[in-house]
Amino acid sequence: MIRKETIVKLANRINDFEAYLGTAMNLILTKMKAEGKDVINLGLGDPDVNPPEHMRRSLADACYDPNNHHYPSFYSPMPLKQAIADWYERNYGVKCDPETEVLPLLGAANGLFHIHTCLLDPGDIALVPDPCYPSYVASVRIAGGIVEPVPLLRENGFLPDLDSIDPDVARRAKMIWVNYPNNPTAAHADLDFYTRLADWAREYDVAIISDNPYSRICFDGYTAPSFLQVPGAKEVGVELNSLSKAYNACGWRIGFMLGNQEIIAAMNKIKSHSDRGIFYPLQVAATEALKGSDEFMEQRNQMYRERRDVVVEGLRKCGINVERPKGTFYIWAPLPEGVSNSKDWCFKVLDEIAVWMIPGSMYGQHGEGYFRIALTHPVERLAEAMDRLNKSLG
Repeated sequence: MIRKETIVKLANRINDFEAYLGTAMNLILTKMKAEGKDVINLGLGDPDVNPPEHMRRSLADACYDPNNHHYPSFYSPMPLKQAIADWYERNYGVKCDPETEVLPLLGAANGLFHIHTCLLDPGDIALVPDPCYPSYVASVRIAGGIVEPVPLLRENGFLPDLDSIDPDVARRAKMIWVNYPNNPTAAHADLDFYTRLADWAREYDVAIISDNPYSRICFDGYTAPSFLQVPGAKEVGVELNSLSKAYNACGWRIGFMLGNQEIIAAMNKIKSHSDRGIFYPLQVAATEALKGSDEFMEQRNQMYRERRDVVVEGLRKCGINVERPKGTFYIWAPLPEGVSNSKDWCFKVLDEIAVWMIPGSMYGQHGEGYFRIALTHPVERLAEAMDRLNKSLG
């Protein structure tokens, strides 16, 4: 009997987006290190310092409670929801109902992915900043939506020019992404911007999705606001935040969404099928973290500020004119004079001096002409990377 070969037919949407470059690069960099090369990876935005000790102890202790190993719930008004609501009120003066306006997530990326299923039907438009975190684009396309890029330009402080958005496109759009302090540009926004954004969103009936994971990494007297501080903000959108960057806990996958009750309810409905919530010991540790002191952040931010200054000065010695960002742990730098292709140049640098920096084109068409550096290495390693780059360009 001749057996017919089975042919797997993948969905067409798989061809609508690219795999995340960071995943592929991890394999390349791991191979280079195995070959004995002293690779300095300035691409990964993952803090190199530990979460606070009381967080880690809370997690360890909670793992020994036999009641903490069942299916978790995200429906009930659990202590984590209350802690999130209290944290937002303490830091931003924003009051949210923990039962109807707060949703814990398996990392903010969990909410980032599912929000498009909540808001977009096939063919609906999402306004997405360009450059941006690539998963915004991929998640829109996976949901069947249409990405309408909103340029973030240097002359506008890498803020979207709302007046330049075609009114016809705005009327057809269902949602708009904003992310400040910004990845990848490290730009920052103030409450005046969010107020104008909320007014614009009401005019065109567009939901605002504010991605705010870098809000607690700020320098030089700047304090990042929350979109939800704008009066009536919860009527027009939600905000994502997480413990990943604020508490040096990327691997814990603890995020949260706050704001509009309808969106929160829709997300609850989707998540009731997609996952079973956060592991209880992680909930306990996250609750203790949000309720506890955040004094460690001042020292941590001072560390990032020192690293920022080392890289900024190092790039300037290379002839690369770069500004000192007031938020995030990223540097967004223009390509050296005479270089036009960020991807080719970044791979050339990697091959020649074993320093990896992310090409701006990875973040969108308007990211071309730039590259991104993550400040997630000690000062000595960052200085070494800048020294290598200076010699390479010299």
